[in-house]
Amino acid sequence: MTTPNELRLLPWSGPGDKPCYLSSDDPEGYMSRLADSIEAIQLGTASELLEEASEALDNEDTSHDQMRCLVGELTGALRDVHRVATSRGHLRTTSDPRGSAY
Repeated sequence: MTTPNELRLLPWSGPGDKPCYLSSDDPEGYMSRLADSIEAIQLGTASELLEEASEALDNEDTSHDQMRCLVGELTGALRDVHRVATSRGHLRTTSDPRGSAY
């Protein structure tokens, strides 16, 4: 079984927006694969929103309300990407035999 510092931060939150963690020795297990799949979706969504934001900035006809909505979506996507980066950075640190991710 994994030790407490090897828990994987999952790409979703629990009640009260608290972080959820996975304790598993099997990176090919159901929950690990589910987390990988959700992370891929989140990263894909962020990429699409980035492209949409670039287009909106280039379009002089983009309304204030459209930009406000886009900023809200980008905020959520950035939160997701930050969680993925935190999780992957932590996993990399705990799996690196030298004890450093960089």
